[in-house]
Amino acid sequence: MTTQTILPVNAESLGQLSKQRQEPAWLTENRLKALELAASLELPKLEKMRIERWDIQNYGSYKADAGIASLAEVPASIQELIQDQESGSLLIQRNSSVVYSKLAPELAEKGVIFTDLQTAAKEHGDLVKAHLHTAVKADENSVAALHAAIWNGGVFVYVPKNVEVTVPLQAVLLTDDGEATFAPHVLIIADANSSVTYVDNYVSGEGNQAVTHNGAVEVFAKQGAKVRYATIHQMGTNVTDLSYRRAIIDNDASMEWIVGEMNSGDTVSDTYSVLKGNGSTSDSKVIAVGSGSQKLNYTTRANHFGKSSESQMITRAVMREEASAIINGITKIEKGATKSDGQQTEKVLMLSPKARGDANPILLIDEDDVKAGHAASVGQVNQEQIYYLMSRGISREVAESLIIYGFLAPVVSQIPMESLQKQLQTVIERKLGQ
Repeated sequence: MTTQTILPVNAESLGQLSKQRQEPAWLTENRLKALELAASLELPKLEKMRIERWDIQNYGSYKADAGIASLAEVPASIQELIQDQESGSLLIQRNSSVVYSKLAPELAEKGVIFTDLQTAAKEHGDLVKAHLHTAVKADENSVAALHAAIWNGGVFVYVPKNVEVTVPLQAVLLTDDGEATFAPHVLIIADANSSVTYVDNYVSGEGNQAVTHNGAVEVFAKQGAKVRYATIHQMGTNVTDLSYRRAIIDNDASMEWIVGEMNSGDTVSDTYSVLKGNGSTSDSKVIAVGSGSQKLNYTTRANHFGKSSESQMITRAVMREEASAIINGITKIEKGATKSDGQQTEKVLMLSPKARGDANPILLIDEDDVKAGHAASVGQVNQEQIYYLMSRGISREVAESLIIYGFLAPVVSQIPMESLQKQLQTVIERKLGQ
């Protein structure tokens, strides 16, 4: 049965808005085709969850925010995230539009591009057109199609051949107006033998109005390129988060995902690496904390096409109170991808009898000469460990916290950025009510 998608905009108004923003004709055409698809395609099918029962129709309308001249003007809700960034490379999106964008001069001299995607579509049209919606395709489902139609603001990164970006590029994406569409699209292109680290934070304001975040990320790691993508989602209970991430990885290129799922609202997260080239590698680390009555669906995937390609996927999730999570790990090795190696681990720790966690490791192997493995576990907090710590004079709350940190530490400690480790630690403490 097809579930009807309620479109937040019609073709006429979408076309007019695109022209008002002076978008190129090819982009306007793409948006209109995607909107037509959104009306006919089904919603994504989630493992053991029915997304049609979720509140995912709160898109609002496009509302451009005024730009800011300096970081002293940023909203209080994100000031902590942009400390000491006056001289760095930083982009800020607030609701429907990017309000601040700065690239360090030394990177601009090397040909690095770091700007909002709407500007890039006009100023670097050939580059954007060749990659946009080719990894997260509009015809995947109605959510992807609707995103392709209404995306706004966004981030565009291009690193030329043989250029190494040693200092992370950072972005903060904020939704604090429930009536404004919030659908950023991140597009990263790392040309041959380049390297880049990109870090972003998704944050919401204090409003109670329901918001649907429909976001997509596309990463293209060309031959020999190295891309590290770190993202922390910490939006409130009023935000339903639908996030699709894709990476296309060419010969001898590497992709590293570091994902912190710290939302307080319902979440669908799909992180997918396509190991297209020979010798390509992918490493995905996902940490999640669920609380309240959250419904969470996390999928991490690796698809091997290239010979001698390697993927590693690690997910660790903590569920509190009545939160429920479905965690999928899918490794697929295609025929011809000889000497490939795909490994995955999913572990869920439940802190309450009413919390639920379901780990689903899946291996799909169409080639004989490969290595593949998986491990999964779901369980409650070990009460003996808690009693042991309490017998040493530690309160139950602190004892549980120590066990949680010990559970997450094997993943957090592997994150090669000290600043991100500290930020994740702070967000985890906040999520656990400490």
